[in-house]
Amino acid sequence: MAWTGLEINTLAILPLISKSHHPRAIEASTKYFLIQATASTLLLFSSMLNAWFTGQWDITQLTHPLSCMLLTVAISMKLGLVPFHFWFPEVLQGSSLMTSLLLATIMKFPPTILLFLTSPSLNPTLLSMMAIASAALGGWMGLNQTQIRKIMAFSSISHLGWMTIILIYSPKLTLITFYLYSLTTAAIFFTLDTTNTLKLSTLMAAWSKIPSLTAALMLTLLSLAGLPPLTGFLPKWLIIQELTKQELTTTATIIALLSLLGLFFYLRLAYCATITLPPNPANHMKQWHINKSVNTLT
Repeated sequence: MAWTGLEINTLAILPLISKSHHPRAIEASTKYFLIQATASTLLLFSSMLNAWFTGQWDITQLTHPLSCMLLTVAISMKLGLVPFHFWFPEVLQGSSLMTSLLLATIMKFPPTILLFLTSPSLNPTLLSMMAIASAALGGWMGLNQTQIRKIMAFSSISHLGWMTIILIYSPKLTLITFYLYSLTTAAIFFTLDTTNTLKLSTLMAAWSKIPSLTAALMLTLLSLAGLPPLTGFLPKWLIIQELTKQELTTTATIIALLSLLGLFFYLRLAYCATITLPPNPANHMKQWHINKSVNTLT
């Protein structure tokens, strides 16, 4: 049933990705289909392998080590965790803003629920390594991006690292973090769609058009960065607190420091949205006037 639900989920989004009939959209839909089909195959194979060795088909009660590892890899591919993240920024870049919103939030909900249900069967060491790598790479790769959709893609990868690191110890906290992330990301994408913003250079001109909406966008970006006292700070604080309770102080320190990378490019987005105004060439062009009283030689 889990495999069937994930396949229906994949087939439902493919027409939305490729609806513009642009070559980049077709490429994005092809990449998405291939990755999701591979992940679904691994998911089915892990269940079959566990049934072969133990006689148990229940995917939430895997006991064979190889089956647990394959399940971890399959769900990581579905979500876009490092090192299976390479497809996600490219797919978002080839999709429209509203389709990108679906890919970054609603389409991640079924794999996240599956991750929640199968958390006792997952490989904790492999999961923790991928979580820290996702938080690091998501923040690092987002630093030099100028395309808004790619920045939001790496933001999603970074937040997935936070959700995954706490999954083994507090699965409910993972769901709370995912809900808050989805709401904040939805607010950002709706604002970007309203202002028709796809690049940082376009974002710079948004303040002069809709200042109130751009100010709200700045607060939402800072909340997504986890800056206190905004809403996005609460789940990150709870995750660090829970990791400290589990005597994982080193892990908590590492992931807290890695969040500074994400904070930098969120601040850059907020700076471009509210403080920076692009120069208007029309205001700096020298006006040339033709002198009508021209003396002519007769």
